Amino acid sequence: MKKSLLLGMFLIICSGILAACGNGDSSGSSNENAVELEMYSWRTEDRSAYEEIIAAFEEENPDIKIKFNPFDSTEYNTILTNALVSGTGPDIVQLRPYSGAQTIADNGYLVALDDIEGIENFDDSYLEAAQGSDGSTYGIPLSLNVGVIFYNQNIFEEYGLDVPETWEDFVSVSEELLANDIIPVAQGGRDAYLLSMLHGVISPTAYGGNEIVDELTEGNTDLTDERMLASLDRMEEITAFLPEDFIALDDNDAQALFYAEEAAMYINGDYRLETFENNIPDIPIGVIPGFKEEDGEEPLAMDWVDSSYGVVEGTEHEEEALKFMEFMASQEFGQTFSDSLSRVSAVDGVTATNEIVQQVTEASEANSTPYLMLVHYGEGSPTSKTIFEDGLQGMYLGEITKEDLLEQTQENAERAAEEGVEELEMIEEDE
Repeated sequence: MKKSLLLGMFLIICSGILAACGNGDSSGSSNENAVELEMYSWRTEDRSAYEEIIAAFEEENPDIKIKFNPFDSTEYNTILTNALVSGTGPDIVQLRPYSGAQTIADNGYLVALDDIEGIENFDDSYLEAAQGSDGSTYGIPLSLNVGVIFYNQNIFEEYGLDVPETWEDFVSVSEELLANDIIPVAQGGRDAYLLSMLHGVISPTAYGGNEIVDELTEGNTDLTDERMLASLDRMEEITAFLPEDFIALDDNDAQALFYAEEAAMYINGDYRLETFENNIPDIPIGVIPGFKEEDGEEPLAMDWVDSSYGVVEGTEHEEEALKFMEFMASQEFGQTFSDSLSRVSAVDGVTATNEIVQQVTEASEANSTPYLMLVHYGEGSPTSKTIFEDGLQGMYLGEITKEDLLEQTQENAERAAEEGVEELEMIEEDE
């Protein structure tokens, strides 16, 4: 009897231990067997939002784990290129739009996504931002960016200023702000890309919007056109409304002026909205999504597809990576992305809950023109966009004329067109 009791107790204890081990093995087995995908990005500031989005995907797909690995934006191109060329790259990569995605695709580093579920949720023009020369789509578009003028509603109300609708209105408002010792526009120029962004936002109504864009892309005119020269006249005119020595300021300096309410306006992409909502939640912010053309009913909004995500060719986990692409193409992802980051989602059918994002979305849908230098002049090494924005720095420093700036940019565009697709090579980092 005693032996039977002891044996029974022993079996019960053993079965309990085995059950516990079994439970642990089940959980551990799930984690151990889960496929981990590494995902590169240049949006370090979006880490928390991405982690929430990724968690939702992992809950539905417990056998797939996503390791979100963002890098500094200015270092991203070098890091990504070297990783791809060396064969040590991630499974999923964030792609620069237009020529940036095309170069990587044409070099054979990406998986075509034409047949994935959800690709039909994107406008064809958005997909063009992530296509190779073969016409296949290699990236899932993330968001549509719109260049805007942010303004401090408190300052405008304090001085009884109407929100400008045209360039002439903008000049008048800026002069009134100067008269009250307020910097009209917080703007940096040390980082040259800020200047091409500035040009992209304020100049479309100076060079004629889509009319000249069509002529440029069809080869019926070039960048030395008088209308482009008129856009640089506007760039010169706005210097009276920028901070002193703005060419030495970076974007953080410009934002600081806007935060401190020393400046009434700030010009950049609508993606800065989330930054402002996080850093200056008590300051009411409004947006001007471009200027109206003569007798125009709607402002001319400058927009472009910001980026996309693609799957690296040769990944050991292509099936799982493609499943994540399908998730990113869904309305569920698009809605969460828009709500979490106050951005315009590229996914069709997503309605922004943020009023400003909705305003920007409606402006883009009503009357838009592309970010000319990014969308159409991103080829070459250096790119024509780079030549243009470096030339703007030189123009402000008195080192180059407007005419020479446009001529050099045009010459670079012609050279880039002749050279064709750039071959990716390892990039040595400066020590």
